[in-house]
Amino acid sequence: MSDEPSVLTYSDAFLRDLLASVKTIAVVGASDNPMRPSFGVFAFLLSRGCHVIGVNPGLDGKLVQGAPFVGRLADISEPVDMIDIFRNSEAAGQVVDEALALSPSPRAIWMQLGVRNDAAARRAQARGVEVVMNRCPKIEYERLALASRS
Repeated sequence: MSDEPSVLTYSDAFLRDLLASVKTIAVVGASDNPMRPSFGVFAFLLSRGCHVIGVNPGLDGKLVQGAPFVGRLADISEPVDMIDIFRNSEAAGQVVDEALALSPSPRAIWMQLGVRNDAAARRAQARGVEVVMNRCPKIEYERLALASRS
């Protein structure tokens, strides 16, 4: 049993700085199905003015919501600021390793709600990559926008 807390906490300042600084985001596990949460987050990030690249082998070479899809992270031909992972916790480890193989490395790796892989997070942090787990950037953008108005 791990002695690490089951609830991860991140300061609002950390999340605000991270989300304000990332411009190019790869969404691993993005979908073209409007019923999937990954589709909604993908659309939201696009609406925020982010350059979003979908990563899904089944959609390789297609455009979804006007944004390109590739089959895997290694197929992206430009630097990526953040990797947003819509895969399960176990699969997140391999995605993190693929992200760390990119040159340059992304600034951040974000694991979606319900996704947590502590070993992968430690590998990324050891390389200077910021990690957020078990959070949704869409929810955090909205929450922090509301918090900043008060």
